[in-house]
Amino acid sequence: MKLLTVDSLDEAREKILAHVRSWPLKSETISLNAAGGRILSEDLFSSCDIPGFARATVDGYALVAADTAGAGEAIPVFLKQTGAVSMGKSADFSIRSGECAYVPTGGMLPGGADAVVMVEYCENQGSNVAVYEAVAPGAGTALAGEDLKKGSPLLRGGLLIRPQEIGALAAAGLTSVQVFAPLKVGIISTGDELVPLDSVPRPGEIRDINSYSLKALAETLGYSVLSARTFPDDEGKLIAAITEAMALCDIVVISGGSSQGEKDMTANIINRAAKPGVFTHGLSLKPGKPTILGWDEKSRTLFAGLPGHPVAAMIVFNLLLGWLLDELYGRPKPFPIPARIACNLPSSPGRTLCQPVILRLTNEMLEGETYIAEPVFGKSGMITTLTQADGYILVDLNKEGLKKGESVLVHLF
Repeated sequence: MKLLTVDSLDEAREKILAHVRSWPLKSETISLNAAGGRILSEDLFSSCDIPGFARATVDGYALVAADTAGAGEAIPVFLKQTGAVSMGKSADFSIRSGECAYVPTGGMLPGGADAVVMVEYCENQGSNVAVYEAVAPGAGTALAGEDLKKGSPLLRGGLLIRPQEIGALAAAGLTSVQVFAPLKVGIISTGDELVPLDSVPRPGEIRDINSYSLKALAETLGYSVLSARTFPDDEGKLIAAITEAMALCDIVVISGGSSQGEKDMTANIINRAAKPGVFTHGLSLKPGKPTILGWDEKSRTLFAGLPGHPVAAMIVFNLLLGWLLDELYGRPKPFPIPARIACNLPSSPGRTLCQPVILRLTNEMLEGETYIAEPVFGKSGMITTLTQADGYILVDLNKEGLKKGESVLVHLF
């Protein structure tokens, strides 16, 4: 009989990482239009100068900055207009000291110009332009390569591709990128009491929540969910479902059946289906104590037996499997928000407390913090606990709790 091991959050994470380091992280090439929300798998460098030419950043007149010295509202400088640049066309002329040329925003600067004065500070007087503002060289312009030089780093591997990264990739002329192929997850929600969403639960029954909420969470974090199914507490059916999922998935998530009760069978099922089987039987975490973790060496499948209560299941999934993607892909971890706890918050020594909170903006600065973290209290079976929360705080397992006003770090959901 295996020795049951209850781990801290950090110990469980270390064990997970020790097993999954053997996973070969695969990449795939996808179109730029499909790249939003994916993780870049390689460092990228700019293949060209961005912008590719010196251009105006405002509507106005291109000129020699030194010509505007002393110009002001009362005493303008008069310059001769010698041309105008059309948008999308090359500026095939140059200007000299004492001359200027009209340039629209984004238009190419004519040769000899080193600044642009906004049209609001100029007055067109036929062949001459009165300039009412003195500017320094570079004003109202973007030089060739000022954003990115050819060969300079564009984006680094492990980065989550957001809309702004899409824009940078488009500016560099990239129509496709290499991203990490998402890890595959199978979700199994267990319980004799679970009924489909379109059923009216009878006394003792509840609608299945976890297969839906965990699927949505997994996909939000960056996993590919191959299946999300519900099963009764039937050991034979569950072993068959797990065995099938092992052949297709990197991670098999089993929600429910992990508490130490008469019908709680997740650990036994993992040990029967996988070798070496369970390596963590319980977390020193609240909520999430009945979490079970296991590994199958032959298929290199990670098992995560999560509590059946929806809040606990989602919190543990986020703390373990959300964290895992950050580690594997090397992607930057989101910055937590500094805040002050709104009230005394008791905790159980020996267990890390994960407490959902609401962030409230204060009217004063409290030692650099402008937010108050207000705990959202509710039992781990109450899904609305998370719908009200902005994020969560972690209270160390060695602390007995927090006093009102103590500094905390809020990790946003």
